[in-house]
Amino acid sequence: MLTKEQSIVEYDFSRQTAVPDRLHQKTHGHYLGIANELIAIYHKRIGETRQAIHQAVRRRLQDVEDCPTRRIAAFCKLLDDASEYLRDESGSAAKLRRRIHALAAPMHPLVQRSDALFDHDEFQAKQSIAAELGIPWEEIEARLFADVIEFHRLKTPPDELDGGGLLSRYNVAQTQSALYGATTMTVWAKDDFKLILRYAKLARLMHSIARQGDDYVFQFNGPASVVRQTKRYGVAYARFLPGLLSTHDWRMKATILGPANHRFAIRLTDRDGLRGEVVSEAFDSELEKMFAASWEETETNGWTLRREGTVLHEGQTVFMPDFTLRHEVHGEVLLEIIGFWTPEYLKEKVVRLERFKDHANILLAIAARIDDAIPDLNIPRVTYKTTLKAKQIVAKLELMLSPCDRRSLG
Repeated sequence: MLTKEQSIVEYDFSRQTAVPDRLHQKTHGHYLGIANELIAIYHKRIGETRQAIHQAVRRRLQDVEDCPTRRIAAFCKLLDDASEYLRDESGSAAKLRRRIHALAAPMHPLVQRSDALFDHDEFQAKQSIAAELGIPWEEIEARLFADVIEFHRLKTPPDELDGGGLLSRYNVAQTQSALYGATTMTVWAKDDFKLILRYAKLARLMHSIARQGDDYVFQFNGPASVVRQTKRYGVAYARFLPGLLSTHDWRMKATILGPANHRFAIRLTDRDGLRGEVVSEAFDSELEKMFAASWEETETNGWTLRREGTVLHEGQTVFMPDFTLRHEVHGEVLLEIIGFWTPEYLKEKVVRLERFKDHANILLAIAARIDDAIPDLNIPRVTYKTTLKAKQIVAKLELMLSPCDRRSLG
């Protein structure tokens, strides 16, 4: 993603709308050839420093009239993200600098040319140090600041990226960076609503879902102190965007804080031409991933685990649990995991659980730190500290099956 310094957003105060920078085929057709040239620069400069490559990109773009400095910086960032640079992970550059300083200290002060007052000149000092280390000075210079990001050397250029792909990533990245200032987001979706929910959970967005006709309406809200914490939660909105863009038949409205904390609206639909690139994740969080792994290693007494397989409706309200547990004899139990939260989010979650507790057999897994914040809803629960173990869930299921248990599945 881009940084704030690489972001370009046009604010319309009269309409209270925000429009992220976008390169369109009709008005920016010349950028396709330019994008291919920028990729070629990276391919030709393998082994050179990031600083030198960026200078070459700036030289190519400096005479393009409609290419401001922030757009140039954005192209460099996106091309860097698609490339691989060598990094000094062993700390050898810092060790080399300390060694150079130790060898140069007895020769202080160094001058350009030695004279009657100063015996040591810079050229002789470099040659002496190179001889001591057994390394040519040119190689020493190349390695001396290898741990500084500007001096990382290009290892692999953006091999799987063409000009069209770079421009597409640019348009998405500019929209993402505008969402850093988002306070709320609403998404109206149809058939892909389960996939959208998964991407929202991957981005750790707190959400509620309602039904309006044929649409599922997602409300994503940040913390109550949103003005202070907008950027942190706005990054979650930005992470969510590529997933949303990969789905179909949706529309979105986000409210962002712009200049002087004025509120502006960003509107998008699946027909706006933006396309997201996402890496499919099997689970929404590390917690769920570890839970599923422990499930595979645990004797579950005939219970099977399925992700988000059930959707419950009551009027316009929707409940979609994290997992569905099924047994050939005992039926179905819906597992809802409650971990990350705000007071407002927990309050809404309690209302929703109260509403649906008689629609299905529900089991709650609640982080121990917030267990006291969830009142007794007459819904079975287990608590966990850092990880949720399958054996906890299986043991609770056995209790729920007990004839004396008022939540018996019998």
